[in-house]
Amino acid sequence: MCANVIVAEDDAKQAELVRRYLEREGHAVTVVPDGLAALEQARQGAPDLLVLDVMMPRADGLDVVRILRAEERELAVLMLTARATEDDLLLGLDLGADDYMTKPYSPRELMARVRTLLRRTRRDGKREDGHVLRVGSLAVDPVRHEVAVDGVEVECTPGEFRLLSAMAAEPERVFTREQLLAELHGFDRYISSRTVDVHIMNLRKKIERAPRRPVRLLTVFGVGYKLMDPLKGTPRAPAR
Repeated sequence: MCANVIVAEDDAKQAELVRRYLEREGHAVTVVPDGLAALEQARQGAPDLLVLDVMMPRADGLDVVRILRAEERELAVLMLTARATEDDLLLGLDLGADDYMTKPYSPRELMARVRTLLRRTRRDGKREDGHVLRVGSLAVDPVRHEVAVDGVEVECTPGEFRLLSAMAAEPERVFTREQLLAELHGFDRYISSRTVDVHIMNLRKKIERAPRRPVRLLTVFGVGYKLMDPLKGTPRAPAR
């Protein structure tokens, strides 16, 4: 599974270590020392993955991922950071990062994350049967990576899209937070189930007319969440 990978890391020793491990697995690697260089490289080529340090000169990693997602670039983003608080992790994911690792980390674990991320990205890219997932007036197009509600397109981050796609494929099924977390990032000791709650909250703002009284994306208290056709469901209590 060879891929084109950009490594954006201002620590030369760390960058060289990551480059060596990636090249051992057969990937083509370009190393850049700052955020602006990462943006330029991502725009020039067709990278599959960006391994992105958060704290860098010229433009930090959070700004880089924000800009790339605003430009609708589809490359996968794995962020690396010394910031270990949950709020920092959630901010990176909310901006559109696909996965997040805190320093110090094991190079072997990093490679495992890279393999998982590339498999998932390529699996999603192979869904070319033209099948659009519909739950009432909500439409999720896995091929075009588009979401629409009542015919109006809705912008979703990659994480939000994966979560919504999984639920739209099985409407009315109750998903636990752990199951949705596995859809998002795999089983990851650094990321808590609160990540799912953040994605759900953001999705409700985008697909519900009244996010605090959802009729599509419902909480099943004590269990998790499910996606419903509002014409089949019944009004529920305010979301918590």
